[in-house]
Amino acid sequence: MTEKTEIWIIKGYETFALLGEKGLIIEQLAKEVGISKSSFYHHFADLDLFLEKILLHHLYKSSIIAEKERKAEKINPDLINILIDHKTDLLFNRQLRINSNISNFKDTLIKSNKIIGTDFINLWLADTKVNLTPKQTEGIFELAMENFYLQINQDNINKEWLTTYFDNLIRITRNFETTIVR
Repeated sequence: MTEKTEIWIIKGYETFALLGEKGLIIEQLAKEVGISKSSFYHHFADLDLFLEKILLHHLYKSSIIAEKERKAEKINPDLINILIDHKTDLLFNRQLRINSNISNFKDTLIKSNKIIGTDFINLWLADTKVNLTPKQTEGIFELAMENFYLQINQDNINKEWLTTYFDNLIRITRNFETTIVR
């Protein structure tokens, strides 16, 4: 990948994360990266190819997050720091969820969740020490992720908000666990 191709992809990725597909206006992106609009067409031919490259970039970023999750020992501070470091990736994933009625967005979301989900669940179980079946854990994880992505925005992906979110999630999970055991 050439340096200019990478510049376009990173700027498109960041823009999509904040504004969704409607924010991918070539003229505006060209202004922001300081490269001519013709350069865009030289590297990508059209917006569909550009979007495909951005979606592949997200899967690459998801694999980086998963690798970091594998090494994490605790939700706080390890996972929280990973999430803060990957704020743009979380916002990108949020846009995929919002627009999951579009097949290539839905496919990328499913692939990304598979890449990240297993390691997150393993960390969650190890750190919280809840006694739930794998099926129960997956169900809570799905609900928690939907809730998480409904709430996040570029302003609240920070240590304070994430700590509160995970503390509440742990409390709810433990309440769920004790309700099931009875």
